[in-house]
Amino acid sequence: MSLNQSGWRPEAPAGADRGQGAQTATGNRALMLEERLIFEIGTSESCGVDLPAPDPDAPPARLGGLERAAPAGLPGLSEPEAVRHYTRLSRQNYAIDLGLFPLGSCTMKHNPRLNEKVARMPGFADVHPLAPQGAIQGALAVIHELGEWLKALTGMPGVAMSPKAGAHGELCGLLAIRAALDARDDPREVVLVPTSAHGTNPATAAFCGYRVEEIGATADGRVDMAALEARIGPDVAALMITNPNTCGLFERDIHRMAEAIHAAGGFLYCDGANFNAIVGRVRPGDLGVDAMHINLHKTFSTPHGGGGPGSGPVVFSEALAPFAPLPAVRLAGGRFHLVEEETQVDHGHGQSFGRLAAFHGQMGMFTRALAYILSHGADGLAQVSGDAVLNANYILRCLEGELDAPFAASGPCMHEALFSDKGFAEGFSTLDLAKALIDEGFHPMTMYFPLVVHGAMLVEPTETESKAALDQFITALASLARRAREGDPALKSAPHFAPRRRLDETLAARKPRLVWSEE
Repeated sequence: MSLNQSGWRPEAPAGADRGQGAQTATGNRALMLEERLIFEIGTSESCGVDLPAPDPDAPPARLGGLERAAPAGLPGLSEPEAVRHYTRLSRQNYAIDLGLFPLGSCTMKHNPRLNEKVARMPGFADVHPLAPQGAIQGALAVIHELGEWLKALTGMPGVAMSPKAGAHGELCGLLAIRAALDARDDPREVVLVPTSAHGTNPATAAFCGYRVEEIGATADGRVDMAALEARIGPDVAALMITNPNTCGLFERDIHRMAEAIHAAGGFLYCDGANFNAIVGRVRPGDLGVDAMHINLHKTFSTPHGGGGPGSGPVVFSEALAPFAPLPAVRLAGGRFHLVEEETQVDHGHGQSFGRLAAFHGQMGMFTRALAYILSHGADGLAQVSGDAVLNANYILRCLEGELDAPFAASGPCMHEALFSDKGFAEGFSTLDLAKALIDEGFHPMTMYFPLVVHGAMLVEPTETESKAALDQFITALASLARRAREGDPALKSAPHFAPRRRLDETLAARKPRLVWSEE
């Protein structure tokens, strides 16, 4: 692409010898339509609808001196122009409804349409956070029943439904841990985080005021137990692990970790982002976990962002349940209530650290997740995790001869397969392969994460992909791996068939253009 006075424009497609042909007069490529910026389509002098002239005798607006001093400068479009603009842009995006979305650690699974239908039912879709509790008994019942399912699936006696996402759930868990330590007048300064944990874990611990110390991994991609046990002491508030970890492996020594941190008076926090790999088969509470957030969009199929706000409920052990946030949904006298205060004798929340959010939760996410759970049942959820693990191992074994799989010798993986750039020709990187994967019609996998593997490529197929879909993805990835080993120069300029060519990512990060300007 090139930048001129009127904005971004496509250059003549590179690699004409690869069958792309010459540039068209419009910039369109058959049904892949080039789309200008909305500011270039419309002008601030025009409007898509006929509006009456302002009434000169109308009373002044009651804006307290905040009236606009100059035109907003927004472009005016007709209805067909507006519809076509956003439809064309949508066709340049990738989505789970288009194909396999192999982002590792993200669990980009299919969102069942039954869930969407339920979320749009009156009483759920239009519920208001300030509605009287007597008018939202059905919504409160959904929140309560979902919470009961999450406690049963994790083997944990306490749950907080108000956290809005995974990292928010981590914050909730650590605040409960801090409250528990404060209650026994036990100030501790350190949170231990293995290198195999999610990147948000150390960020959340630091945000809570803890000093983060890293624990390394062994050659098989799991927590170094010798290093962990040597470091655990009276200054350690918590150990934050991810299980299965970011290498796609189950931490087999989790019982030993729990025993070690508990013996030192600390708590075990588990990142539940990868719960999809063990749901219905393993209960974290049985492993000694004290707190764990659950990403509803990962394990229980609620959309990632586009369908509304996220949701990251947190489950608690008996030791931490009294410190969970309020309000909590309670059933009493045949009715559901949002309880703002509780005594420890009544419900075990007498030492709550307080309110985590202004309003209780995300109704759209709750209804979708509960619909998903009820449609599967406990046995169906066990099949979900089994199929997810099966699909990941199928990819791992089919590609281990084409791509370096650093932990393949350790045995089967869990829900995601991890590869590296080892063996690529000099000067070729994971980024080159990922950009070329766009030309093959796939969203790239997670790149350069986890950090313990050089040039990491983390692939999570989830359980909702068929063998035919996996075979197509494997064929594409194997072909690109061979080209990377052979040093195919076309990889360095990929993608060639996407709406936009490869951008200068360094320049985009250092000098982003986020505001429209005619200059």
